[in-house]
Amino acid sequence: MSKYILPSLIVLLLLYSVVRKNNTYNSFVIGAKSSFDLILTSFPYIATIFVAVEIFNVSGLSVLFSDFVAPVFEFLGIPKQLSELVILKNFTGCGSLALLENIFETYGADSYLARAGCVIAGCSEAIFYVTAVYFGKTKVTKFRYAVIVGVLANLIGAIVGCFVCRFI
Repeated sequence: MSKYILPSLIVLLLLYSVVRKNNTYNSFVIGAKSSFDLILTSFPYIATIFVAVEIFNVSGLSVLFSDFVAPVFEFLGIPKQLSELVILKNFTGCGSLALLENIFETYGADSYLARAGCVIAGCSEAIFYVTAVYFGKTKVTKFRYAVIVGVLANLIGAIVGCFVCRFI
């Protein structure tokens, strides 16, 4: 059933366009052209966050920082083995997936740590990446509270996720 939803929506959109007598092809070309502007304006922000994440990982700061905050996380119910995942997920989705894969290999895919890691990876967002891309495009320069709220939401999601995974 779900494989028919997207083609149906496309057909309905084309029919709607014909009924409204819009030039569908021209509208598509204009939309595609404006996407290049989006790419050009957001690329510097994306490149900057990628470089910052790579420096954070390669320098070993992510491990040092996760070891530093691990006691606080353990007090909140997040296992020490997942502290680096909780921190890294705020910066990058791909890097956190690599950590999650390592958790699977080390502790097993059905372990508590793997389940909790999946919940953390699934219920959180790469806040700094999203901030760089979306706020860069909209020219918002004062996003301090958005980052704080996003990071706190990720932390609360990790705490609740670890708590729930203890019982399933």
